[in-house]
Amino acid sequence: MSNFTKSLGTLDATMIVAGSMIGSGIFIVSADIARQVGHPVLLLAVWAITGLLTLIAASSYGELAGMMPHAGGQYVYLREAFGPLAGFLYGWTLFTVIQTGTIAAVAMAFAKFTSVLIPQVGEDVIVLQLGGGDGLHLTISAAQLLAIASIVLLTFINTKGVRTGKLVQNVFTSTKVLAVVLLAVGGLVMGTMLTDNFSMPLPSMSVTTLLPMIAAAMVGSIFSSDAWNNITFIAGEVKNAERTIPRGLVYGVVLVTVLYLTTNVAYLNVLPVGDASATGPSATIMHAAKDRVGTAVAEGLLGSSGAIVMAVLIMVSTFGCNNGLILAGARAYWAMATDKLFFKGAASLNQHGVPSTGLWIQAIWASLLCLSGSYGQLLDYVVFAVLIFYVMSILGIFKLRKTQPDAVRPIKAFGYPFVPGAYVIIASGICGVLLYAKPDYTWPGLIIVACGIPVYAIWRYVNAQQGRTR
Repeated sequence: MSNFTKSLGTLDATMIVAGSMIGSGIFIVSADIARQVGHPVLLLAVWAITGLLTLIAASSYGELAGMMPHAGGQYVYLREAFGPLAGFLYGWTLFTVIQTGTIAAVAMAFAKFTSVLIPQVGEDVIVLQLGGGDGLHLTISAAQLLAIASIVLLTFINTKGVRTGKLVQNVFTSTKVLAVVLLAVGGLVMGTMLTDNFSMPLPSMSVTTLLPMIAAAMVGSIFSSDAWNNITFIAGEVKNAERTIPRGLVYGVVLVTVLYLTTNVAYLNVLPVGDASATGPSATIMHAAKDRVGTAVAEGLLGSSGAIVMAVLIMVSTFGCNNGLILAGARAYWAMATDKLFFKGAASLNQHGVPSTGLWIQAIWASLLCLSGSYGQLLDYVVFAVLIFYVMSILGIFKLRKTQPDAVRPIKAFGYPFVPGAYVIIASGICGVLLYAKPDYTWPGLIIVACGIPVYAIWRYVNAQQGRTR
């Protein structure tokens, strides 16, 4: 089969956007954000600013999606705006870390919370241990094997066609959205802490101190709100993609942003924010055990059974999230492979019209990241790089307006040039703050991106040599 099957509608696109965004982050990262900003108003401000920026970016991408409704999405946008090297650097980072690292991290979250119900698959259950002493050693836990098994299962499901993948996505996304709504409503109705939390005095600080603090705290919320662009990778399988994808982007991001804000208000209504100077686990947002704020809230509402309820919710959430990530990622590699910038086999489609080779290549690398245990650190590194690629893509709107003024644009970026320009300025400012405030997270991310430059040169050289021998 040589062509993608167009079978995804607006609901499917919205479910892929929302389902890819909602993983385990919303149930965890508020603890670290609260520790950094120290006040409930600022906690909500971090999530609100992240949501607003994400919505601006998503609505701006609508113009790019309308112009180029092709499989590969953001890779294609960057290639068309800034040339093949820019597209490759994004695709390189997507494959090595962004997509596969997120898949590994989400799969491990699935396994960790499964172990709440089934202790035999916990991280402390060692299945295999090789080496030891001062030399190289490898320890494989039951949780790692379960994480890999979930990746393999979802990859297999998605090789059976996009209709099968979308069915899994729609069922799991609908289920977890409903579950998050119930958690948020339960916290809002049954909690009593909101007034006490908001009676806290705001910290006294200058704007020059406040804004960098908020920017640095946004790392967790940005990660939790990422992957909304995955629907652009699947454009070749979307009906009326030039209009459906922009709608799906906006609807999905709005849905998730409202859920995230409401959930955090519910957290504040059940748990005290806590004391930033305190140490050790306690029933506060800042110091929830293992940062599991969602679990602490569920236990506050339901008692000891709350941990089990939250474990099931996160299992559903992470499983559905990974389905969307796995489904979408291989389409970007397909676009790269058709440009001869990825493994040749990834450019082919199987009898079900999906890039099965790309799916399995992605599964293998994500599984290796699960075994390495380095996925979390890698993702910390690339949050910064992800922002840079978003900024570049939106700058691409400005460039393409000049270089391709007559191109058909069924949807135009909202508020152009002011709203997309504001995103570029604000997101660039956040990148600048992160470079200064969190150098351990930012420079390694830039190095990962830069490593793609020699790889690109080698790939082009090999292609040129093969062309001469034919």
